[in-house]
Amino acid sequence: MSETGSSFSEAEPFTLAIDGMGGDGGPEVVVAGLAIAADRHPSARILLIGDEDRLREQLARHPKAAAICTVRPAAAAVPMDMKPTAALRLRDSSMRLAMDAVAQGEARGVVSAGNSGAMLALAKIVIKTLPGISRPAMAAISPTTKGDVVMLDLGANMACDWRNLVEFAVMGEAFAKAVLGLTAPTIGLLNVGSEELKGDEKLRQAAEILRNSPLAPQFHGFVEGHDITAGTTDVVVTDGFTGNVALKTGEGALKMSFVLLRQVFRSGLLAKLGYLLVRPGLNRMREWLDPRRYNGAVFVGLNGVVVKSHGGTDAEGFASAVDVAMDMVTHRFNESIRERLSRMGALTALRPGAGKDQPAVAVVS
Repeated sequence: MSETGSSFSEAEPFTLAIDGMGGDGGPEVVVAGLAIAADRHPSARILLIGDEDRLREQLARHPKAAAICTVRPAAAAVPMDMKPTAALRLRDSSMRLAMDAVAQGEARGVVSAGNSGAMLALAKIVIKTLPGISRPAMAAISPTTKGDVVMLDLGANMACDWRNLVEFAVMGEAFAKAVLGLTAPTIGLLNVGSEELKGDEKLRQAAEILRNSPLAPQFHGFVEGHDITAGTTDVVVTDGFTGNVALKTGEGALKMSFVLLRQVFRSGLLAKLGYLLVRPGLNRMREWLDPRRYNGAVFVGLNGVVVKSHGGTDAEGFASAVDVAMDMVTHRFNESIRERLSRMGALTALRPGAGKDQPAVAVVS
């Protein structure tokens, strides 16, 4: 292992392992993002993994990043279009070595802008899921009119049963506490209506279990699509197919809004004058809704922090993904999940087809 920073003790674990080769921008974006992260987290310790020559070239341009990084060479990188099964066989890739560092206790978490499917497959095989969690989920933060909302699952699980949804609720609540700093985040199950009889059996059974659990005071019930941006609850739980569609629909609607605003303010002289008057407010709104602020989806339910940065992000966006990972490490997210799981004995005994009259209760706190 080659060092670029000399302030780290090799006997101590690195805070984060970073896949230096992931994403459309590769090392250029990753190292520039780490330079920004170094200002925000000057005590961070980063194990930067990838093509050593390319990484050192970029670190020479960003001394702040170099000061917090230790470089570990990797012979290969996972292409964005590689199938997960092929990525599993690529044992010397930068993504695999980053996962290995977490599994072996060298690092507390991993951040990559690489192939999502490969990340999930490697995380499940190398880092593994927490005991008591049947499936990891992808969680992320989105803006609302009241603040921020945690959404999960966003694509890791296309189909889910009611047990998965209950587990997602438990993990989403812990995520909102760790990253948003909420003491008692409210939870909603995404459905086609807010009435108790709406939705399929898995949704109704998950809702019944949550109503009879210690999370009952925080469980809002069913929420609809418009409740996501309205900020009706702090956590929105759904299956990966629905969550991914909802997320990308919201992103598309946001982009369309800015395109239409641009067209309106270019439509004539009065419109251009009006734009000059409202520009400060529009700039604040643009900063608030900047997708780079919300970059960094998290695979929750694993034996380590695993953060997926958007592959097409820039340095500022990658730094935001590092922020998310640092928050989760600092606030002991996985330790909180383990503590909750230790009180979830009844949940681990749940089985499909449990009677509706006497639903098993998830014992969490």
